[in-house]
Amino acid sequence: MREYLLTLFTTAAVTYLLTAPVRKFAILAGAMPAVRARDVHREPTPRLGGIAMFGGLCAGLLTASHLTHLTFVFDNGSDVKALLSGAGIMWVLGVLDDKWGVDALVKMGGQMVAAGVMVWQGLTVISIPVPGVGSVAVTPMQGTLISVLLVVVMVNAVNFIDGLDGLAAGMVCIAAMAFFLYSYRLWYGYGVEDAAPAALFSAVLIGMCLGFLPHNLHPARIFMGDSGSMLLGLMLAVASISITGRVNPDVVIEEAGSQREAIHALVPIYIPLLLPLTVIALPLADLLLAVVRRTWAGKSPFAADKQHLHHRLLEIGHSHSRAVLIMYFWAALFAFSTVAFSVTDTGRVVVLIGAGLCLLGIVVLLMPRFRPRAPKALQPMVPPRFRDAEEEAAPAPGAAPAGAAGRFSAEDEELLHRLGSTAAGSAGPGGGAGRTGGTQG
Repeated sequence: MREYLLTLFTTAAVTYLLTAPVRKFAILAGAMPAVRARDVHREPTPRLGGIAMFGGLCAGLLTASHLTHLTFVFDNGSDVKALLSGAGIMWVLGVLDDKWGVDALVKMGGQMVAAGVMVWQGLTVISIPVPGVGSVAVTPMQGTLISVLLVVVMVNAVNFIDGLDGLAAGMVCIAAMAFFLYSYRLWYGYGVEDAAPAALFSAVLIGMCLGFLPHNLHPARIFMGDSGSMLLGLMLAVASISITGRVNPDVVIEEAGSQREAIHALVPIYIPLLLPLTVIALPLADLLLAVVRRTWAGKSPFAADKQHLHHRLLEIGHSHSRAVLIMYFWAALFAFSTVAFSVTDTGRVVVLIGAGLCLLGIVVLLMPRFRPRAPKALQPMVPPRFRDAEEEAAPAPGAAPAGAAGRFSAEDEELLHRLGSTAAGSAGPGGGAGRTGGTQG
């Protein structure tokens, strides 16, 4: 675990330190497109954040290659070389799109090329575990099609949710954390060495997201752009493909002991394709809804709009930060519930806890105007938005009760101002002069 943490921290540190210079480079290079009608931000913001992420990826893998317990990942397979080849192609494609713009079909073609290069180097689905049947081998053509499809779907799913500050990086970070727990448990819990590459890729992905998030949280100083979002989606897909069909169920049964424990232990083995999809359930749902919505309206599935899930959260009244936190909550709920179900012996407890959290999430989702307030004793130590408005607007002893404005919203204050102006005008010249004189005195 210490070597994985060292790799994670190295990746995060390099990504964080590179982001500020990359931001200056993006400004000088003119990678600051004008604000579009579907954008949420109001000022042009530099992109090309994927450059810093790619630097963190290379630094993390370089560090891992010199660590004792991780060198076999580089020596015993071609997964790392395949990852770097596909990530390099995807990253160059994203940089070109961030600077000059690339047609949607050309972009999809580049994604398929990147996936094909990785498959050619051996990073492909070999077999698919089926409950009650076991591992079902697939032909090279079928494995290629499944691998390319998985890469394209995940890349575009992550790209679709990159619409709010910190949203894509945070959700991918949550997904990578869940996938790391899943892979690490197979590797060290059951001795499945083929799960080690997926654990390494997940740790590097977590570091990339954590290093970039401080620069990307609202208000964002830089966007990751397609060079970053497509790179993150590719990393998730590679972590999934690298473990699919390579886990021997007999090894897990032998390590589990009893038949009951073996059946429970095989839950994550039988869903290696489903688990990565559950950790990005929201982006995938957003992708499918967007395709159906645009096709139904007679538009191209690649035509951009402002009707994604995060846009709808803003429309119903949630603030920018709250919309992002809500998406974080649902992503973590889906991802970690799936992992917890494969770890605990009592699936009913996981289901009940998950149902309770779902209910809590729905309540928060339907209360966009709710603003939590801290207890009075803690109000001096929390941001102003969490303090009691009446306490903030309380008049000093002996002062006139003019602080009432703090107890009303902006709309109420405007209405009161209009009513006061109307009343003053209808009182005649004498009344208006009297009010003025009283104020000056």
